[in-house]
Amino acid sequence: MTPERFETLAEAHGGAVARWPVAEREAAAAFMTAQPELARQMLGRAEALDALLDSWRPAVVSHALMESVIAQAPRAPVRAAVAWIWRGALGTGLAAACAAGLMMGVALSGATTTTAEATEPVSAAMTSYEGLTDTGGAFTTSALEGQA
Repeated sequence: MTPERFETLAEAHGGAVARWPVAEREAAAAFMTAQPELARQMLGRAEALDALLDSWRPAVVSHALMESVIAQAPRAPVRAAVAWIWRGALGTGLAAACAAGLMMGVALSGATTTTAEATEPVSAAMTSYEGLTDTGGAFTTSALEGQA
């Protein structure tokens, strides 16, 4: 392990070699054996930084200050308005879908009547063509054949 690599690991992982990646620990131990004074200096700087970072604690905030900040925080009226509009849009969409379905049902029911009046023209047309005979692709009536 090079001194640069050892220093990089010490800065990244701290002064305790036990916190270093497992793959680097054996090489670090060999470096500390080969150059004990340089390793001690590098680890000493890293341990000083570790101690400084470990000593830091967030400031204690009084309950009164915390309540004051929370009381002064702005409310979110936009969120309530958006929720109201969203619910209204869903209701409007559902009402429109129901109305469209109702209109389609009324339109289709008017087109399909099953009364006797609707079937009268069909039965009259069928009785007027009862005398038709097929003569190889051309239909002729027996009444017309008798006159010819």
